[in-house]
Amino acid sequence: MRLPRPDAVLIQAAIAGALSFAHLHDLAAAAGQHDWKAWAYPVSVDLLLVAAWRRMRMLRTAGEPARAAWIWFAIALAASLGANVATAGLLDLGHVPTWLRILVAGWPALAFFGGTLLAHSSGEPASAPAVVDDAPPPVYEEPAAVAEPETVSVPEPLPVAEELPSLPPTPAPVPAPPAPALPAALVDHARKVADDHRARTGEPIDTDTLGSRLGVPPQLASAIAVQLA
Repeated sequence: MRLPRPDAVLIQAAIAGALSFAHLHDLAAAAGQHDWKAWAYPVSVDLLLVAAWRRMRMLRTAGEPARAAWIWFAIALAASLGANVATAGLLDLGHVPTWLRILVAGWPALAFFGGTLLAHSSGEPASAPAVVDDAPPPVYEEPAAVAEPETVSVPEPLPVAEELPSLPPTPAPVPAPPAPALPAALVDHARKVADDHRARTGEPIDTDTLGSRLGVPPQLASAIAVQLA
């Protein structure tokens, strides 16, 4: 038979629990709680501490707020630590102050109230209401017969229109008659007249004015204006 191996964590927890248990007993006895009542105080404090811790874990697992469980856990832990510190030589157990006697005497009612709240607090998430489907079951109908496609008559192609007779070719434009040959002396005289007109008016001479100044017909004046441009 294989013997269980000792667990250091469990041994440490047992030693710490025994020491805390003894300190709470000594403090309760010094505060006027004798016989079995002095032994009941450490049991009450440790049970409230464990109950608050378990309720806190259950509420956190269920996704609910655990503030009340945290408060009672802190109260039980403060009572346990307070007893350990008070019995470490900082408090004269032969002359316990009045306020400490009041706290020790009021602890049973406080622990009973906390334990009742922890026992009746909800730790399971409320189940969602079942959804009742009142819709009638679907009725499957037979598929309707597919109608045969109607025959579409294709219209006969329209007769091709007869080719239109070709139009006669457009006659080529008649070339403009070549400009008459101008004497160089006439062109030089016309340039002087145009320069004189520009000097007096500030604008180039037009064809009509040039023809009247030179005394030539409009066609010849236009040819001279082309030469002067």
